Amino acid sequence: MQLRDLAGVDLGAQAVAYRARDAILYALAVGAPADRLDLVYERDLRVLPTYACALGLWAVEKAGDLGAYDRKRSLHASQSLLVHRPLPREGTIEMRGRVESVWDKGKASIVNVAVEGELFTAGYAIFLPGLGGWGGSPGPAADAPRPAAAGVPWRCAVKTSPESAALYRLTGDLHPIHIDPEIARANGLDGPILHGLCTLGIAARVLAEAAAAHPCDLHSISARLSAPVRPGDTVAVSAQRAGDGLLFEASAQDRIVLKDGRADFF
Repeated sequence: MQLRDLAGVDLGAQAVAYRARDAILYALAVGAPADRLDLVYERDLRVLPTYACALGLWAVEKAGDLGAYDRKRSLHASQSLLVHRPLPREGTIEMRGRVESVWDKGKASIVNVAVEGELFTAGYAIFLPGLGGWGGSPGPAADAPRPAAAGVPWRCAVKTSPESAALYRLTGDLHPIHIDPEIARANGLDGPILHGLCTLGIAARVLAEAAAAHPCDLHSISARLSAPVRPGDTVAVSAQRAGDGLLFEASAQDRIVLKDGRADFF
């Protein structure tokens, strides 16, 4: 299959099961402290909504398996999540996936994958360096104007550990760029990087404080994954109010790693 043939491909349905221990592992992987019992203890467990992004990754993998590109030479470019209902503490989630579009950016391409179910809708943009110029649509010219932010910026810093990527991959994202130095170097990096979804999960968890909300009351979040985070980096998250939601970004080692972020809480 060629890139030009991917747009509109139905990736089928998938039922993904998880247990409470899997949801706890996810919470720990995105930095939940051991004393946050409602996130890390089965007794009164609530599931972080961004775990849904990990549960939907099967569709991204299935798109890569169609043979139009090498999954080992792909990068996660942006992510969106809309929560319809809270994730249960454990269960089986029914989802359906499709390739919404494929954009030709000249020197690269972007594959947009959507996953939908009763509990959430997630969107994954996958960046394919060196695979542009095949005559496809470049995609939207520009994003819609962002609402004006107000107030003093809220800030929070989260220190990741050198083991963060090795831990997070156990939530289901097994791309070797996060564990294999050789694969990382083949992608132009100097070593394994933290998963973009882990960085986004960290941001979503701490942004609840800025919104005066519970982390599990996230309604929607989106951001561009603009630069890599190395395991062990400190992720600095900043946010400002904009209407009923938050505009945010995150940086690490003087690099902006999450751009154009927007989060809303119930």
